[in-house]
Amino acid sequence: MNIALFLEMAAEAAPERIGLVCDGRRWSYGELLAGARGAARSIVEAGCSHVALLDESSEAAIFALFGAALAGVPYCPLNYRLADADLGALLGRIAPALVIGDVARASRLCPGNLNRSRGDFVSTALSAQPLDEAADGEGIAIQLFTSGTTAAPKAAILRHANLVSYILGTVEFACADESDAALVSVPPYHIAGISALLSSIYAQRRIVMLPAFSPEAWLALAEAEAVSNAFVVPTMLSRILDALERDGTPRLPALRAVAYGGGKMPFEVIDKALTRLPQVGFTNAYGLTETSSTIALLGPDDHRVAHGSADPQVRARLASVGRPLPTVELEIRDEDGRVLPAGMPGEIFVRGDQVSGEYREKSALTADGWFPTRDAGYLDAEGYLFLSGRADDVIVRGGENMSPGEIEDVLLTHPAIADACAVGVPSVEWGEAVGVALVLREGHARPDEAELCRLVRERLRSSRVPEVIRFEPALPYNEMGKLLRREVRKLFAA
Repeated sequence: MNIALFLEMAAEAAPERIGLVCDGRRWSYGELLAGARGAARSIVEAGCSHVALLDESSEAAIFALFGAALAGVPYCPLNYRLADADLGALLGRIAPALVIGDVARASRLCPGNLNRSRGDFVSTALSAQPLDEAADGEGIAIQLFTSGTTAAPKAAILRHANLVSYILGTVEFACADESDAALVSVPPYHIAGISALLSSIYAQRRIVMLPAFSPEAWLALAEAEAVSNAFVVPTMLSRILDALERDGTPRLPALRAVAYGGGKMPFEVIDKALTRLPQVGFTNAYGLTETSSTIALLGPDDHRVAHGSADPQVRARLASVGRPLPTVELEIRDEDGRVLPAGMPGEIFVRGDQVSGEYREKSALTADGWFPTRDAGYLDAEGYLFLSGRADDVIVRGGENMSPGEIEDVLLTHPAIADACAVGVPSVEWGEAVGVALVLREGHARPDEAELCRLVRERLRSSRVPEVIRFEPALPYNEMGKLLRREVRKLFAA
């Protein structure tokens, strides 16, 4: 099944319903389908190997996504925030591609592609005759380059079958009321942005795009369009809550559901959100590019129960990512591949029809179809999944594996600490020792290092006590709210 069927079904069921709002313009589902079909013809005539979007979110993202699907060409949105050298290398890897968006930059960095501006691509798509016959949906739908935190970016590929499995397993067709609107503020080159388009279109929800995020613009657009649903990353939610506190008046009366993911949500941020927005159902969505987005959910009921509980174990679930979807299998394994019981930390493995685990370079799946996520975590006795960072981030001190996440969680309980990152630093005696970079909370004095070490020793054990402590103005995060540990390691190396 081709993912373009989702748009075709929505347009055939309600062609006049508004499907997209962006930059003050409104597009019906019928118009979106016509644009996608016209885009498919122009893509086929271009004779390209990939369709790349080098642009912010706009109607071009929908035309390119579904036009490429109808044409049977992989859709490959690119991170326009990359440095020239990195972006040029990616453009070279997908040539000959049809690149939509920043023509001047794309032409300068890689002359071997066909480059079109957003306006040219959209106008051509709307004026072109529909493609005579659509692709069957057996091939690659999307190619996304990984963030390349430890090496050159890998080209993760998602087939139509992976994405169709995810949407059919998580979304009910046409379940949204005509007044329902989903605010999409994550970038188009992230799997969360793509899954937001697919799921909203299949539900027949009105998509409200915010090309460039700021908390003020987010709040203004949410109010103007009576947004009912939204997806944010943790840093976005924190800034939105700060803006609401500064404003001091009740806002967002239509907002009913907020999903979040893309990075670790600080306990105090989601705790504040549940208090500040009692009418909103919050969902923590954990997933990866290679799994076609979400594989575990902490739903609204779980949030409210944990938020209101006096039981520390139940309340701690606010820091979990919930339970695995019923459509996927999930296991925690040790370094030798043995499945671990509840409470034991290890690497997260997943399996299911939505799981690709495939790259242009090679497949990462095991012989029996399991995907090693390289994320570390554990399951509690009730099946709630807790993340503790990347498996590659484990600190190995004298042969003992330590999760940086558990050290950070303890340090964040100190009233003067706003943010924390633990990494391994070289040690003559132990091979690696614990180094922590900390950010002070505004208005607080710097705590004594002995006090911080004592806090870790009392809550964990002496091996987890940091040997080196740095205080920084802020910690480095990417635009999706993921902590860049490699950059923190550079601070200690310097």
